[in-house]
Amino acid sequence: MSFENGMAALRLEMTDHVSRTEYSVLGHSKLIERVTGIDLSHNPTPEQWTRARQEFMRAWDFCFTWNILVHNSYLGPYCSSMGHAEYAEGGSDRNDNIHYLFDDEEEALRFDPFETLPVVPQKDMIRQFEENYEAVQRSHPDTVATTGIYITGMSGLIEIFGWDMLLTCCGSDPKQFGHLMNRYSMWVEHFFRALAASNVPTVMIHDDIVWTEGAFLAPEWYRTYIFPNYKRLFRLLKDAGKILVYTSDGNYSEFIDDIAEVGVDCFVMEPSTDMAYIAEKYGKTHSFIGNADTRILLEGDKDAIYREVKRCMDIGKKYPGFIMAVGNHIPANTPVDSCLYYDEYCKILGKR
Repeated sequence: MSFENGMAALRLEMTDHVSRTEYSVLGHSKLIERVTGIDLSHNPTPEQWTRARQEFMRAWDFCFTWNILVHNSYLGPYCSSMGHAEYAEGGSDRNDNIHYLFDDEEEALRFDPFETLPVVPQKDMIRQFEENYEAVQRSHPDTVATTGIYITGMSGLIEIFGWDMLLTCCGSDPKQFGHLMNRYSMWVEHFFRALAASNVPTVMIHDDIVWTEGAFLAPEWYRTYIFPNYKRLFRLLKDAGKILVYTSDGNYSEFIDDIAEVGVDCFVMEPSTDMAYIAEKYGKTHSFIGNADTRILLEGDKDAIYREVKRCMDIGKKYPGFIMAVGNHIPANTPVDSCLYYDEYCKILGKR
């Protein structure tokens, strides 16, 4: 019934138990082995991994799969690399290759994303979205699947410029950088049009617009250059009848009302964003996913984990659209027993 429960949450229909999802935990082989009894220690085949993950998701009652298609690969050669520390099991995601597209600020500000970035023909992009969505449905058959766009706005410019050059450009000429954001949004629109024309019912739109501390630019800059573009782009999806799920890392509390206004149906958040505000103001009209803190699973004892789950459930479970999750992921170095305590308390405290 997990798929049905996930759709019920997105449709704001109350169920007997709070729905669940998690991020990154499907790479935690020791936990998956412990939960499913499937041995993954001896070079498991892709088929064995798929079966183990599906069994794990059933055991943890996943109702929703976070997935997007359009990453930085769609920027072609116009992408910086800031490197990546080890996060995934075995350090498979480590990246020591650091390079930047622009060394000169003036050259960076002259860049025109709309004229320069590659464009995928619409029929090809529609097919890619539909194939990606169908692949997630096959591999996660008991959950609500998504496909969508990672590099919606700010995240795209971070990938192009890297943090140092992006902040330099923003600080030196915020108006010109805003013009650049407008031009980027004109380019990214071709993905939104293809997604709107696809047969995908539930779409994920991701954009990291803030840091953990909150906005890194003046709030009025966002309201001049980010949210008007969101409203135009998101309208394409809403007019096509899509359920629009929105994700930003960091603390976007000061922009919750702005994000609601541009047409999202569901908020995905990390623990730094104020879930209580979302629940109290939008719990009757919007779904929301979050927002337990992974640091408590990494470092806290059993009682601390109980209190964190209770905090989230006390905020969310009286609203039909709440989906429980660790908002900032469950990485592979999380103690297995802590994960099991977390799952136990979700099942106990999630009863309505």
